[in-house]
Amino acid sequence: MPPPKDTKYYDLLEVEPTSTAEVIKKAYYKAALRCHPDKHPDDPQAESKFKEIGEAYQVLSDPT
Repeated sequence: MPPPKDTKYYDLLEVEPTSTAEVIKKAYYKAALRCHPDKHPDDPQAESKFKEIGEAYQVLSDPT
């Protein structure tokens, strides 16, 4: 399978496009903890970043 042209979601989770589902899951949990809005109450962009990370995981973890 050729590598994807758009690597935005992979970049958000800081993983390679060839990463396994397990690696993607671990990276998601790590990024979600790092960027959680409760840890950054003074950052107005924290919530949107957290949602982007969730979206990235949702897309990348879908096997279809």
